[in-house]
Amino acid sequence: MQYQLIAFDMDGTLLDSNKTILPSSLTAISDAVKAGKTVILSTGRCLPELREYLPQLSEVRYLNCVSGALVLDQKTNTAIYSRSLAPAVCSQILRIVKHQDVMVHLLGETTSIIQRSHCQNMAHFGMGQYQGLFERNAEQWEDLFAQYRENPFPVAKLNLYFTDPESRQCIEQQILDEHIPVTMVHAEATSLEISAKGVSKAAGLRELCSHLDIPIAETIAVGDAPNDLEILKAAGLSIAMGNSRQEILDLADVVVSDCDHDGCAEAIYQYLLRA
Repeated sequence: MQYQLIAFDMDGTLLDSNKTILPSSLTAISDAVKAGKTVILSTGRCLPELREYLPQLSEVRYLNCVSGALVLDQKTNTAIYSRSLAPAVCSQILRIVKHQDVMVHLLGETTSIIQRSHCQNMAHFGMGQYQGLFERNAEQWEDLFAQYRENPFPVAKLNLYFTDPESRQCIEQQILDEHIPVTMVHAEATSLEISAKGVSKAAGLRELCSHLDIPIAETIAVGDAPNDLEILKAAGLSIAMGNSRQEILDLADVVVSDCDHDGCAEAIYQYLLRA
């Protein structure tokens, strides 16, 4: 099979343990584009969380971001596909978690919003490694619950960060019990990512493939975490990073080196550009 497109997750995949992109990955991406291949990002991050990396990725035209809620053509700055959570749905979820020990993150197509007190205490929610990212890119509201209640708006994705997996499971079950029409996936050890029903990285990839007239069987997806499961199942070839969770390693067609040891370059040279 000759593959035409490769989709890279960011955290734990294209980004190494220091949240930087390896030079080997940048060289491989450039070589792939010169060979006429399409390289895209497929990430849970929203645009504000990607901006510091995009200057390095000028040859990456398409972004499947916010976990598939927004598929963007960077060259024309137009959305190929977008789908958000309705304000009523967001309000219902915020009502459920209002009195819980949980950090809420609202991701719009062009905004990232968090409560100031949570941003100052991210390690409590298992997100200490991302503190700098949020401090640089997120709007910090004094009272997220009150401010959203006063001025609700559509949200591309709503992330919840808990202190332990049991708390996450409890809230996830409550959302299911109330039949709220959303898609929920796990990402970090204790996080819950909530998107509109039917939204996923896989759905975003399908929309982009339709736009580019590329059969999805001729695509490669590379990832490491549970929120990559659907796109790995959908792509023609699924590649797990060596640092992946066990369920990703078990699912993937092949495994490459970890995110600190040229795994992304390996995926391009051995599978996308192979003769």
